[in-house]
Amino acid sequence: MTFSLLTIAYWCVFIACGLPYLAAWIAKAGSFGVRDNMHPRDWAAKQSGWRARANSAQANSFEGLPFFIGAVLIAHQLGVAQARLDMLAAAYVVLRVIYLGLYIRGAPSARSAVWALAFLVNIAILFLAR
Repeated sequence: MTFSLLTIAYWCVFIACGLPYLAAWIAKAGSFGVRDNMHPRDWAAKQSGWRARANSAQANSFEGLPFFIGAVLIAHQLGVAQARLDMLAAAYVVLRVIYLGLYIRGAPSARSAVWALAFLVNIAILFLAR
């Protein structure tokens, strides 16, 4: 398969798969040393503030991936309108990026609202084919 055959929705899946790693990098940037790699979960458990929130955002990003990936794959299999699928997939990625920022910043109410919107976008993707 060549890259030109990938739809925008598939590229969004690729980007969404990278978001947990971005959150982990943010959590560890400037603080994570070689010795910490021996027991990285011990290191993460000792963090507080924005580093702990970034680590939690990483975990939540991994938790949300299966539903998004599945919804996009099912929508492709069912041959839904590609433009609508691409738009919704891009909206999901944008919302998840905003979610990461709000989580790390420490804005729980806004973060939860954005999480809910992204979840609704996932449901919309799943039910594009009627």
